[in-house]
Amino acid sequence: MAAAAGGSGAAATLWSEVNRCGQNGDFARALKSVNKILQISKDDVTALQCKVVCLIQNGNFKEALSVINTHTKVLTNDVIAFEKAYCEYRLNRIENALKTIQSAGQQTDKLKELYGQVLYRLERYDDCLAAYRDLIRNSQDEYEEERKTNLSAVVAAQSTWEKVMPEDLGLREATYELCYNSACALIGQGKLNEAMKKLQRAEELCRQSLSEDSDVTEEDIEAELAIIHGQMAYIMQLQGRTEDALQLYNQIIKLKPTDVGLLAVIANNIITINKDQNVFDSKKKVKLTNAEGVEHKLSKKQLQAIEFNKALLAMYTNQADQCRKLSASLQSQSPEHLLPVLIQAAQLCREKQHAKAVGLLQDFADQHPANAAEIKLTMAQLKIAQGSVTKACMILRSIEELQHKPGMVSALVTMYSHEEDIDSAIEVFTQAIQWYQQFQPKSPVHLSLIREAANFKLKHGRKKEAISDLEELWKQNPKDVHTLAQLISAYSLVDPEKAKVLSKHLPSSDTLSLKVDVDALENSHGATYIRKKAGKLTGDNQQKEQGQGDVKKKKKKKKGKLPKNYDPKVTPDPERWLPMRERSYYRGRKKGKKKDQVGKGTQGSTTTGSSELDASRTASSPPTSPRPGSGTAVSATSNVIPPRHQKPAGAPATKKKQQQKKKKGAKGGW
Repeated sequence: MAAAAGGSGAAATLWSEVNRCGQNGDFARALKSVNKILQISKDDVTALQCKVVCLIQNGNFKEALSVINTHTKVLTNDVIAFEKAYCEYRLNRIENALKTIQSAGQQTDKLKELYGQVLYRLERYDDCLAAYRDLIRNSQDEYEEERKTNLSAVVAAQSTWEKVMPEDLGLREATYELCYNSACALIGQGKLNEAMKKLQRAEELCRQSLSEDSDVTEEDIEAELAIIHGQMAYIMQLQGRTEDALQLYNQIIKLKPTDVGLLAVIANNIITINKDQNVFDSKKKVKLTNAEGVEHKLSKKQLQAIEFNKALLAMYTNQADQCRKLSASLQSQSPEHLLPVLIQAAQLCREKQHAKAVGLLQDFADQHPANAAEIKLTMAQLKIAQGSVTKACMILRSIEELQHKPGMVSALVTMYSHEEDIDSAIEVFTQAIQWYQQFQPKSPVHLSLIREAANFKLKHGRKKEAISDLEELWKQNPKDVHTLAQLISAYSLVDPEKAKVLSKHLPSSDTLSLKVDVDALENSHGATYIRKKAGKLTGDNQQKEQGQGDVKKKKKKKKGKLPKNYDPKVTPDPERWLPMRERSYYRGRKKGKKKDQVGKGTQGSTTTGSSELDASRTASSPPTSPRPGSGTAVSATSNVIPPRHQKPAGAPATKKKQQQKKKKGAKGGW
């Protein structure tokens, strides 16, 4: 900032003050001196330029632009183009800044630098790339590293948003910014593992460069690393590691970075992980996407994705009006975009208005035929959900670009088969075969469709039509034995004589050589039975085999033990293996006289009453286990006592002893 020559002594003193403050960076004090100069000479061009610069340095961009617009006669575009364009750029008036730069008489290096930044904000990446290449080629100063960083950022944006394959610029990735931009370009190409390695390298370089400064704390380093960690979490999310990604996202939010754009992107990604779960957390995260200035920090596609997720969240939280409002706004901004219409249709389906949803999708398909394929697939899905399979098939067959695809043919045939509409299913096969016959006659898909059509027709009794398809296949490849065998099998059901004639074309059994190694096949892992080779055993194996044989010979069956009172002349009891309770002659346990007299009721009740109240004696109470015979079966059997119930010979009588014991116990009676 140079002082004006000449002027009064007071003005000269003020100019020296302005010059000194400018060199010291005290622009607030310099502004006061400039204002005093303008009181002396209000149209001093240099003083006005100095005032604008002081205001810009103090961050007062609106006031600086007001000064420029107020003194347009003195501060022409040729004089102050850079300052005016810079104020407009900082106030996010990007289109105005571009016009100011383009209308400047002389394109200085400063204007070219700003021009590159403006083009990047306008997402005109091709023009921006050319501008930075020109700057790097024609300038040599201490800002060359920053220009290379900006150039790599443009390449990364092209790869991410325009899916352009980035060219190798030959940039040496010596800084963490260059490493980070290179990783972003790799993410755009889908090379996620390589991108993760680049980000890890960027983190190392960032820590190294910041740790050299003693004034930088660990918190400052973590804040600087936040954007790198955010990109790492995004890669984890793309790889399906949602838990790891969610943990890293939350760590970044806890740091409370000042970059509102970074916070908005992280909050949006957390919402996409939550989906229709954890809705309360998603509603809190949405607030971060609404922060002031977010729209100036993110690209158009990023902002659009955030708005889509807001609409979906409104749908999941049953805010139907909010969902409709957001989706309608998105549709007005991007009339050809599919997502707003799909969101509206999904909301209508949640409200059980399926017919209205299908009508909405049909209107969009009619208005935008280029994007009709995906819409019609959604319509077919809705029809299937309603049970209208035939209507769904009609919608699918109206998608001309997908009619001949094997997946579409398979889906249609399956659906028609489910509806037992075999004619329509065969018609789908015929149309697809005709398309390939016309455009790709030698395609493997063509032959595969003919074979599948023949198999389908044979399965549903259309033998003659199947024979026609198989003959077509055999003509195209007469050496195909499999097709010939199928053709003979089909003719055997319709014309056996023709089958015999065709069977002559089959190769003889002598010409068929099966080169199969039987031993290798038997010894393979999949063999369930391995034939043991016959041969002499030698060495230890022979001794082991002999030893095992000796052991087997020594084993003998033990003779069964017979009862002591076994009589071979008496026939054994045929029910001896049954438990006693289940035998036909079992009459129950005998009860003593005293036990019968004991009452089961309250004190003083008689035995008669207790027996009447006993539920086990009633006829309605079923037995706990069935009995195979009744009491009458005993008389039908022989009176021979079974061997197991015969008392051994010479057994002492115990009846007398029991009676003697009872007599002893009766002495203490009343």
